[in-house]
Amino acid sequence: MANLFIRQAIELAAANVARAGGPFGALVVRDGIVIATGTNQVTHTNDPTAHAEVVAIREACRVLGHFQLTGCDLYSSCEPCPMCLGAIFWARPSHVYFAATQEDATAAGFDDTFIYRQIDLPHAQREIPMIHVVDELATRPFELWVSRTDKINY
Repeated sequence: MANLFIRQAIELAAANVARAGGPFGALVVRDGIVIATGTNQVTHTNDPTAHAEVVAIREACRVLGHFQLTGCDLYSSCEPCPMCLGAIFWARPSHVYFAATQEDATAAGFDDTFIYRQIDLPHAQREIPMIHVVDELATRPFELWVSRTDKINY
């Protein structure tokens, strides 16, 4: 069954290239049924977060009416990038299946090595410096969150 869904993700990616989009496709499957699909929409929407996996996760969550993909599997035409990995871990699908590898993406000009290296650097040494601004109220939103009894944990 995994090969069938992987092939669908690959076909979504190829069709997206034919429409001048990026070469990435993804789908979310629950109980053997595709509940959402996504293709890379970065250049179509001018949204750098509109990767295929993120688009598919957003749609699946909308369809399910929930912010987690419990009991779902995600199929991607390519190994997810660091941003998509973050979204995947927050969405918590049961499994992630992918076809092309990070090395395949790099060979086509989609190199995530830079991002992985940046994550390991101290904030101030990153290509885009991350500057910690000390403020006495910095933890106030977290204190309010912790004290709520009606919060929805995620």
